[in-house]
Amino acid sequence: MRQPTEPIERLAAITGVGQSAVGRRLGRSDIDLTVDACLAAIADAGLERRDIDGLATYPGAGIGTAGFAGPGAPEVQDALRLELNWYDGGSEGPGQIRALFAACLAVGAGLARHVLVYRTVTESTAQGTGGRRGIGGSQQAGPGGAIPRFSGFLQWSLPFGAVSAANWIALVAQRRFHEFGLTREQLAEVALNARRNAASNINAVYRDPMGMQDYMDARMISTPLCLYDCDAPCDGSTAVVVSHASYGVDAPRPACHVNAIGTALRGRPSWDQFDDMTTMAARDAAASMWARTDLRPDDVEVAQLYDGFSILTLVWLEALGFCSRGESGAFVEGGRRIAVDGELPLNTGGGQLSGGRLHGFGLLYEACLQLRGDAAERQVVRAAGQRPPEVAVVSNGGGPIAGSVLLTRLAP
Repeated sequence: MRQPTEPIERLAAITGVGQSAVGRRLGRSDIDLTVDACLAAIADAGLERRDIDGLATYPGAGIGTAGFAGPGAPEVQDALRLELNWYDGGSEGPGQIRALFAACLAVGAGLARHVLVYRTVTESTAQGTGGRRGIGGSQQAGPGGAIPRFSGFLQWSLPFGAVSAANWIALVAQRRFHEFGLTREQLAEVALNARRNAASNINAVYRDPMGMQDYMDARMISTPLCLYDCDAPCDGSTAVVVSHASYGVDAPRPACHVNAIGTALRGRPSWDQFDDMTTMAARDAAASMWARTDLRPDDVEVAQLYDGFSILTLVWLEALGFCSRGESGAFVEGGRRIAVDGELPLNTGGGQLSGGRLHGFGLLYEACLQLRGDAAERQVVRAAGQRPPEVAVVSNGGGPIAGSVLLTRLAP
């Protein structure tokens, strides 16, 4: 009989990170930004292009609205002249960092030794001078004026003007206001904390100071979510190198060991028919991650939690066990507990609300910087300022799409 082993993801470590320029309407192609990030990550890992034998991305070319997908794996392989033993570019799975999970499993299975993982967006340039586009609501009529048909839950939401994830997630927020007594002032703390942290991140999209009154005065997007509850479309690419953990001790920078991943989805794969609209898939992803580790929420020293919308961060705080169900509003109230020098430093690079919508990969990048002690002015310090954090959690996704990963610092 085969003996029990540690989770396979523990054979993987993030040994290099890289990021292109990040900003609004950079006017650069997605492959241009991607190559910048990938070359930076490879060099950061102390490797050459010839060492990379795996490649993974999300969501694959041609998916979603303009600027959303970035270049596909074949295009990047060709641009970098990589010789691959394994690659992946699919879109289905547990959230945006499913590409990271796939890379960990490939390394653990021996299919590759150094996998380059990237995520690129050019949504800001694609948006041009107009507003953000909805999902399906901006489709053009076909021949003869025929309106495109949509399947799944979209057929029940688009006809009523719910063309954006902002509309769908607003229902989650509204339910939390009703069921738990969440207030706009409490919700605002997620956005205010992100803006404070972005001030010391030179790559952040929004760095100007923002106060509670600024938040309250912002226009409403989909009640109760206002402008500052929504992430900021931007252009940029993030890349990491996932290597076999044995290489981590030789890497030039401290490696980030993958301790556990969370991938479960035990409810219906639906934005509007989940059994508990206040938790959604974050509940299952978090539970499956904790089931794969001996570490507990109290061990986490920095949290990079998905903030495509501010309410999702509160959902993740509860799902990951940092507070009880319904108590995330009180947990963040006043902002002290989630500050860089607080009990649980949260989204220390400005998250997506102020740092820019890098679709979860900016959070992964920031977690690695924090564990390596490379976060400059926003660096979290522990033990009277003597060391960087040793355990970080990263989550991504909202609604029926969610994944989480627990990272630990691996000394070189």
